[in-house]
Amino acid sequence: MIQIVARKGGDGGSPSECDNKYHSDDTPVVALSTGWFNNKSRCLNNITISTNGRSVVAMVVDECDSRKGCDEDHDYQPPCNNNIVDASKAVWEALGVPHDQWGEIEITWLDA
Repeated sequence: MIQIVARKGGDGGSPSECDNKYHSDDTPVVALSTGWFNNKSRCLNNITISTNGRSVVAMVVDECDSRKGCDEDHDYQPPCNNNIVDASKAVWEALGVPHDQWGEIEITWLDA
């Protein structure tokens, strides 16, 4: 079990790294920071995310790049931290996190 910081999802500019598709924010999907993404080894696998006494299963579909950023492929955002699970709206809602608290929150996650 790893405790990390999670960010609101849906901010990438390109299709997902795992399947070259765009995923609905209404689907429980995540992007993992580069180290946890581990050269696509978790692609299309599920992880269980927990916080505030609730859990949700989400599919890993993308990398939250910890090495590159500030270009079109990364929606001109800076590189991600090394401890990021970038989650879709569906994940936040399933965890019961109020919309005004989406952003950074401590969670735990493990491979499902």
